[in-house]
Amino acid sequence: MPLTSKDLDDLRAARVLLENPGLAAKISDVVGSPLERGFAMLPKRWSDAVNDATRRAIATSLDVALRTLDAAAAGAAPSPSNRWHKIAAGTAGAAGGAFGLAALAIELPLSTTIMLRSIADIARSEGEDLASAEARLQCVQVLALGGRSGKDDAAEAGYFAARAAMARAVSDAARHFAQRGALHKGAPAIVQLIAQVASRFSINVSQKVAAQAVPVVGAIGGAIINTLFIDHFQDMARGHFVVRRLERRYGAEAVEKVYKEFGASD
Repeated sequence: MPLTSKDLDDLRAARVLLENPGLAAKISDVVGSPLERGFAMLPKRWSDAVNDATRRAIATSLDVALRTLDAAAAGAAPSPSNRWHKIAAGTAGAAGGAFGLAALAIELPLSTTIMLRSIADIARSEGEDLASAEARLQCVQVLALGGRSGKDDAAEAGYFAARAAMARAVSDAARHFAQRGALHKGAPAIVQLIAQVASRFSINVSQKVAAQAVPVVGAIGGAIINTLFIDHFQDMARGHFVVRRLERRYGAEAVEKVYKEFGASD
């Protein structure tokens, strides 16, 4: 069955979101200078601190988000509360801007949990059943979109390549959930999922931290940067779950074929 004109428009809009300029470009437009200035101001071992904070944030947020998504699934407004989540993330970002890298271990888990709840809200609005482990884990996978892993080459930078890279880890984690009825952070399948998501999510976290390292940013700038941070992942979530909605209707192969045709015609 061919896609309707509305679904073609939805898929085209989703592709624009998923293949859009990255977070670094959006931050640079607002801050008014390239992020290299911020990177130069960070301590020598900042990368280790960011990577460690990222893994811990995903593990903590995964636990909190999955324990509270049942309540979110039950109550269900048809439209996601993007604005409320942006306000909450901006408030958390103000602390990061005021205290810099020292606040990352506290601010990042809070911001990531808010983002996961926002992502789940968007997923539900696109027809995902949040009672299923697979849908919940797709919410976590969104954190891996829009941030290239250091192992990626140019051919692996797109949306479907990122999904393919994560597919095994998501599938194994879903199987673990189905067998155990819960996600245990120490289980190999969950450790692998967190590691793969963190390798991509940390790229965007590094860009956020670099922007907040600029002295003139401060608390207000930190709030603005965190708002851009969550806005970026809300876009990734919207695009991802529109694609999944269309895949449920038309099949994954048909949707991917049309998606890539849009890219070839650009």
